[in-house]
Amino acid sequence: MAVVVKYVVERNGVERMTFTTKKEADAYDKMLDIAESLELMLEKVDVPLSEQQIESLALEMAKEKDQFMAVLKGAKDAPAKPKKAKSDDNVADIKEKAAS
Repeated sequence: MAVVVKYVVERNGVERMTFTTKKEADAYDKMLDIAESLELMLEKVDVPLSEQQIESLALEMAKEKDQFMAVLKGAKDAPAKPKKAKSDDNVADIKEKAAS
């Protein structure tokens, strides 16, 4: 029998993602914090957006925060997204997990 350590990111009582390393779980949790702050900011803009659009936009902006920050700092083009090692093997989406 093997012992497996899993790090679960939970928001408002709902499990969002499971990771095999604390570093990845902390990074995902931080990204969710940023998305939450962006949602509050986007709710105040003078552009008609639905609640779902605000949530989706905030989450995507948080995922790509480095590219957004570069553009906001005056870069002509957003920096290319760095290629990640295949760390998706260490991540399990809770929705996918529940379906299986």
